[in-house]
Amino acid sequence: NAQVIILNHPGQINAGYAPVLDCHTAHIARRFAELITKIDRRTGKELEASPKFVKSRDPCIPQLVPQKPMCVESFAESPPLGPFPVPDMRQTVAVGVIKSVEKREYSPKVGGKKK
Repeated sequence: NAQVIILNHPGQINAGYAPVLDCHTAHIARRFAELITKIDRRTGKELEASPKFVKSRDPCIPQLVPQKPMCVESFAESPPLGPFPVPDMRQTVAVGVIKSVEKREYSPKVGGKKK
């Protein structure tokens, strides 16, 4: 999960939006699997649970799922690996920080090409 603030997006961002995120040195597409909550800009309190969409200037907490395995840490654990920009359409449409990470064991595919 991450806390993301939408800066400049011409439309709405729904669940399923998949931009390429620049997190530290990784450039990997991540899908907004679910919009968990929309939060208030000033207080940080929850405004709406499971919103259908978010627009420009809306902070939210989405569940981000990477398309490929990547190494990240929460902002509390490692501040240099926590923040990330969301570039799309040749501009930065959002910025965010990683709040929590669901860690999984990565096992590469065994075998390879058959002859």
